[in-house]
Amino acid sequence: MRIACVCLPEFPLQLLLRKHTSWSEHPVAVVDRDVAQGVILWSNERARACRVLPGLRYAAALSLSPDLHAGEVPAAEIQHAIDSLTEALRFYTPDVEPSDAEPGVFWLGASGLSLLYPSLCKWAAWVEREVARVGFSASVVVGFSRFGTYALARSDPKARAEVLDTEAGERERAALVPLDRLGIDPNVRDTLAKLGVATLGEFLALPANGIRTRFGAEAHRVHQVASGELSTPLQPRPAREPVASTVHLDYAEADLERLMAVIDRSIQGLARALDERGEVLRAVALQLEFDDGGKTAERLEPASPTLDLAQIVELVRLRLTGVLADRNQRARARGVTGVHVEMDGVSASHSQADLFDKKPRRDPAVAARALARVRAELGTGAVVRAVLREGHLPEARFDWEPVTSLETAQPRAVRQPPLVRRIYARPIPFSPAHHRDAEAELLKHIDEGTVRETFGPYIVAGGWWAREVQREYYFVRTSNGRALWTYYDRRRMGWFIQGEVE
Repeated sequence: MRIACVCLPEFPLQLLLRKHTSWSEHPVAVVDRDVAQGVILWSNERARACRVLPGLRYAAALSLSPDLHAGEVPAAEIQHAIDSLTEALRFYTPDVEPSDAEPGVFWLGASGLSLLYPSLCKWAAWVEREVARVGFSASVVVGFSRFGTYALARSDPKARAEVLDTEAGERERAALVPLDRLGIDPNVRDTLAKLGVATLGEFLALPANGIRTRFGAEAHRVHQVASGELSTPLQPRPAREPVASTVHLDYAEADLERLMAVIDRSIQGLARALDERGEVLRAVALQLEFDDGGKTAERLEPASPTLDLAQIVELVRLRLTGVLADRNQRARARGVTGVHVEMDGVSASHSQADLFDKKPRRDPAVAARALARVRAELGTGAVVRAVLREGHLPEARFDWEPVTSLETAQPRAVRQPPLVRRIYARPIPFSPAHHRDAEAELLKHIDEGTVRETFGPYIVAGGWWAREVQREYYFVRTSNGRALWTYYDRRRMGWFIQGEVE
């Protein structure tokens, strides 16, 4: 029987680097808590080169690598990514088993695929390419045993696809894999290293009973699995059927209330199906077909996973109001002829209620529901926040990202209120003509009484690799009390207002 291991090395770390792309050139680690006493769970190659290994305290890791970047990755985010990858891999084989113990490890059934794929090498390469397409790096090893393919896939963090020819060759190569590449308890790994046991082959050469006595039941189980004494067959996860319904209308419908009556019936039936699965609604996807052949797809997310049908119906109503109004203005469609509703659910979680009911002045749950209503009415891009980015020019040093929840405000007392620099989305030109002498043009405005005081210039130059930029920035105080942030563009020979200081 052929089995393949798809290993996404340090999978939560890859999720963290997708959020912080600028960290890719630094030592990076995932911690259970972003505090000094937090424990390192995963680390990249740059961090491992500084001896930052899983099991180390965050403070101790910083002493080994002062440039270490670390962060938390929520368990719900990891599970959502695993579910998405499982569905993507099921296209290449129906037998997909994600690991329950180590996120980012999948076992695939590789037998009986000769009629669909020209060779196992091609199949493994396509699987590796599919993982890369969704934005991750993976090693795909096709072999004969569960642990042997896992060990070889973990041995090299570089993305690759490999097919093993014989069982003996698999065992020989797996025996050379270092123990620090495998998911072994850090305390056991460090103790074995002191005894001179550094590879899987050396670990398997130890007596099983002695390992149980000295290192415990978990190390003994790993020894049994690696040696083949405790071998379990492939246990693929069953395919997940979508919770969806489709309604075809006999006549084109443009009335919002009658459409909501149709959608409401679908939502109630789908909510019962989710409840039977023990899940709650995370998002609802709505697709409308119009009588002119056009289609529109919308995705709505409540403030938190819920089965509160009144809240879901309200969000759908808000979105449909805008969709139908926009459609009536821009198209010739008379109405909707088909409605497809699909619900995306997550496992329900239970929390214990507090003994004493606490009522804060500002309820975060109410604020989150208000943001969800704004997104439903105006679109997902209506609620955003500014985040800092690495950039050369002022307008490139920040970006906008969607906001799903509001963090608790933590104001601090200051003696003097800080100045706020507001940046315009597009610089405003105020120089009527081209001028080669920047200071002379600015003095002209001073003579006219417009500008009273200037600070600068602060020169920004660069961009020769794409589009060269030469700017001279000034802070300008005008006669009416405004503090403008302006610059003179040498290449365009003109003045522009970048922003304003308040």
